[in-house]
Amino acid sequence: MAVIIVTGTPGAGKSTIARLIASYFHFTYIDVLALIKKNKLYDSYDRLLKSYVVDVEKLNRFLISLIKKEKNIVLDSHLAHYLDRKYVDLCIVVTCNPAVLRKRFEKRRYSREKIQENIDAELFGVCLYEAQEKGHHVFEVDTTQRLNKGLFFRKLDRLL
Repeated sequence: MAVIIVTGTPGAGKSTIARLIASYFHFTYIDVLALIKKNKLYDSYDRLLKSYVVDVEKLNRFLISLIKKEKNIVLDSHLAHYLDRKYVDLCIVVTCNPAVLRKRFEKRRYSREKIQENIDAELFGVCLYEAQEKGHHVFEVDTTQRLNKGLFFRKLDRLL
């Protein structure tokens, strides 16, 4: 059984990377945001930022029960790194140049506040720092440039 988590600032390319990994290894792809919405794993909804305020403890309990049932999964979420490292085989942190992120956010029509919050998170490396703090085995992927899939999967094969 293998559990790979893919985390990073929104817009950095987590879903693209997570789906690639799931397809390559024939793992089950899990969109954690969909689980949060479907199972009401949030406390409230922030109308200004247009995002859910997630109960991380409730989310983690849910994900742990899922991990115990499923084999070979890829979890896609900017909150995935909050999982205890004992449940995770590899934590992939997706990063991207803030200028490129800004363009992606503007294309998505994010509010100025939401854009700034996410740009700040990327500038300070929040997801990377928190994943390292949790003691995860971290593999960082920068999606600013087009991904060299061959090189990416050769590195992943060595890590798993």
